[in-house]
Amino acid sequence: MSTTQSTSTWIDEDLLDVQSLLQDFFTKEVAPLEEKFQAQGAPDKALYARAGELGLSGMSIPEEYGGGGGTFANLALLLQEQTKAGAGSLGFAVSEGIVAHYLLAYANEEQKVRWLAKMCSGEWVGAIAMTEPGTGSDLQAITTRAVRDGDDYLVSGSKTFISNGQLCDLVVIAAKTDTSLGAKGISLLVAEVNDDTPGFSRGRKLDKLGLKGQDTSELFFENLRIPAANILGGEEGKGFYQLMNQLPQERLITAIMAQAMSEAAVEATLEYTKTREAFGKPLFELQNTRFELAECATITRVNRVFLDDCITRHVNGGLDAATASMAKYWITDRTAEVVDRCQQLFGGYGYMMEYPIAGMYADNRVLRVLAGANEVMKELIARSL
Repeated sequence: MSTTQSTSTWIDEDLLDVQSLLQDFFTKEVAPLEEKFQAQGAPDKALYARAGELGLSGMSIPEEYGGGGGTFANLALLLQEQTKAGAGSLGFAVSEGIVAHYLLAYANEEQKVRWLAKMCSGEWVGAIAMTEPGTGSDLQAITTRAVRDGDDYLVSGSKTFISNGQLCDLVVIAAKTDTSLGAKGISLLVAEVNDDTPGFSRGRKLDKLGLKGQDTSELFFENLRIPAANILGGEEGKGFYQLMNQLPQERLITAIMAQAMSEAAVEATLEYTKTREAFGKPLFELQNTRFELAECATITRVNRVFLDDCITRHVNGGLDAATASMAKYWITDRTAEVVDRCQQLFGGYGYMMEYPIAGMYADNRVLRVLAGANEVMKELIARSL
């Protein structure tokens, strides 16, 4: 019996063809380079362009903006196959799953054509700068300022934990345009950046517990000049609403990556325990091994059914924020449990980085923090009861 999503109803015939292409790209062109990316702390930017060349970048963005004209299901499949292949260095979850959809939802037509086309081709990589050193999940407490100066805003402040921070060409910045209004004073501004942009600098490439091949950085703004036209939504004060409106998709994306990791962990452990011998027989013949994997396979299968329902609802426009929070919290918590139990079955080898289960153990930890800590998810769920 497979533990995977082969019966997922949201994967239609067209997506099955895309799935094969995704598997080839991630397993043959990206995964073999992961060790190199981990050593350098970032992927090779050329691979974003390669994904664009193959039509795998921007699949969920309309064709008129340079995308593939698909739905969120295309994006979900990309992130699922990327995670299963152990090719997590490329920051598609942020650049395509988050940034591109902020632009699609809130940018004007001219901006969508200009920005999205470059992102869909893989020429540009996107980042979103929300988190600050002293704020964490408390977005209302951000201190980055955007002060109007004629036809521009001058943005000053610092951000941390920014995925794609070293490679980004476009960054969506959460800033206070009015410090007296609390959440209503937050706006989102889009900056086109490079290493020579005045007022913009990239800080440290942060040394993380896991996901070491994915560039995560500090960003600094010192009177960074951004055209006033680049404020998303066309006017000040919409940022907090925009963030809250988009966060359910970000939380669903986190659940998708977690679920794919659970499935990969179970499959890798089944293969290992059926070939590794101890006490004169394969590990899988030992009752404890069989029972542990039976429980992990059950957890993974149950979570897959819940996740598939969430994906289907989101594709159809019906996923509410509370359910997205449930998926994010529940699946990431259970993934931590499954990966830990699977790693135990590898014995000492499970602690060696040459075995993928060790990488999964390190990589999955951040999923309970991404897109809002799981404790925040429980609070959001409780408010809906």
